[in-house]
Amino acid sequence: MPKTLLCVSFGTSVPAARESISAVETALQQSAPDLAFVRAFTSPTIRRILQSRGERVQSLPEALEALAGKEVLVQPTHFLYGQEYDCIRREVESRQDRFSSIALGKPLLAGVEDLRVLAAAIAEACPPVSGEALLLMGHGTEHFSGVVYPALQTVFHMMGRTDVYVATVEGWPTLDQVLPQLERAGIRAAHLMPLMLVAGDHACNDMAGDDPDSWKSRLSAAGVSVRCTLRGLGTLPAVQTLYTAHLRELREQNS
Repeated sequence: MPKTLLCVSFGTSVPAARESISAVETALQQSAPDLAFVRAFTSPTIRRILQSRGERVQSLPEALEALAGKEVLVQPTHFLYGQEYDCIRREVESRQDRFSSIALGKPLLAGVEDLRVLAAAIAEACPPVSGEALLLMGHGTEHFSGVVYPALQTVFHMMGRTDVYVATVEGWPTLDQVLPQLERAGIRAAHLMPLMLVAGDHACNDMAGDDPDSWKSRLSAAGVSVRCTLRGLGTLPAVQTLYTAHLRELREQNS
């Protein structure tokens, strides 16, 4: 019986943003063509929205129930070891005795080398522009793993990209805490880009929206000229390769 690759994503309801998830799923499938492929989204809200549009995507518990008794490799597309990843781990561990074998892979950023690879990928995709800062919007988390965000900014600065700054929507550091850094550096122009797998609701609204509270509006009000790129990390080939490397490691550990 062939093993099954269960690819678990948070999901997105923004049609244009789906390409980022699809790109990672395709890369994972192409790297392991001998594995059967199954998809699951963890967000109930996104699954409901997709259902209303005629698309049925399984939840993680549903997918696990359907795969009971088989050999399963669970590869998440989640960004870091945060609360969402912990939920996936609990779901998998609670059903472990119902499978011939089951193992859980790492998130995108699982170690120092992953941070270096991601920083290099973003740096290549976004070359420095004189007088302009690259401001990356992460989701953020209350989980301790949120230290990844300031750590990533440090990696950029250590590689000479002192024009790159990282802030989050729902964690630390916030935009309020990064704005003084931009002011001290005399930044008058900023390129905003999501530090997320997909350029979904947060990117479209909280980052690039016209609401007065959006990052674009707040920076503009502070006298900073702004341009936005709505591109999820999943579209970057180096990011896809990082996910496939995690899957390869998972397979080697469970061969």
